[in-house]
Amino acid sequence: MKAVTIDKPRTRAQTKSRQQLAKPWKVVVYDDPVNLMDYVTKVFQKVFGYSKEKAEVLMREVHDAKRSVVWTGNREKAELYVQQLHGFQLHAGLEKEE
Repeated sequence: MKAVTIDKPRTRAQTKSRQQLAKPWKVVVYDDPVNLMDYVTKVFQKVFGYSKEKAEVLMREVHDAKRSVVWTGNREKAELYVQQLHGFQLHAGLEKEE
């Protein structure tokens, strides 16, 4: 006969902690005085697979607003994207979605 295991009920703190971990992460690109707008557009196309039009909209937001959230999703993939952007010499970082 197989033993049946019953999970303990989660406390509010445990549930809140799991919900915080599950929240998406934002990849943010910041404006810099070095990279040309065409270059940033091409990097967005290459790294994220965005269309030229979408990449240009995001590039323009980086330029005008001095930052843009260019992707949102799980932390592991967000970290990979930030590393790739750094490899193209773009100033990028992660933010946790509120």
